[in-house]
Amino acid sequence: MSHVLPVLLLGVCTIFGLLLVPLGLPGLWVMVAGIVGYGWLTDFRSVGVATMGVALGLAFLGEIIEWWLGFRFARTYGGSRRSAWGALVGGIVGAAMGVPVPVVGSVIGAFLGSFAGAALLEYSLSSTPGTAVRVGWGAVVGRATAAAAKIALGVVIAVLGVFAALRG
Repeated sequence: MSHVLPVLLLGVCTIFGLLLVPLGLPGLWVMVAGIVGYGWLTDFRSVGVATMGVALGLAFLGEIIEWWLGFRFARTYGGSRRSAWGALVGGIVGAAMGVPVPVVGSVIGAFLGSFAGAALLEYSLSSTPGTAVRVGWGAVVGRATAAAAKIALGVVIAVLGVFAALRG
C-alpha cells in the first residue's frame, strides 16, 4: 500500500482534532484515532503499543485536566462543590445543544451551559446573584483554560504522530 493514504489520514485527523478541541468537542480522541488508523494502514510497522499507549494516556490526561480545571475555577470564584458539578454538567449539556449550529454553536453552547449550570445551582443554594455570576464566570474561565491545556496536549499528540510517520 502506498504511504500517501495513511499520512493523509494522519494529517487530516491531526488538524481536524486540533480544531475541535477549542469547541469543546473530542478533538484529542480524533487525533488518537488518526494515530491508530495510521498504524493499522501501515500494518503497525511504525506505530507500536507504546506510541498508542502514550497517545491514549495524553488524551485521558486532557479529560482529567478539563474536569479538574472546571471544578477548580468554579470553587476559586466562590462556588460550592455542587456549583462545580453544575458547571461540569452545564458545560456538557451546553456543548451538546450547541452542536447543531456548526462551530459557533458548540462554543457558545459550552460556555453558556457551564455559566448557566454553575450560576443557577449556586444561586439556588446561596440566594446571592453576585455569587452566582462569579461562579458562572469561573466556570467559563475554567473551560477556556482547559481548552488551552488540551490544545497543548494535542500538539504533543500531533508531534507523536509526525514522529511515527517519519519512522514509517
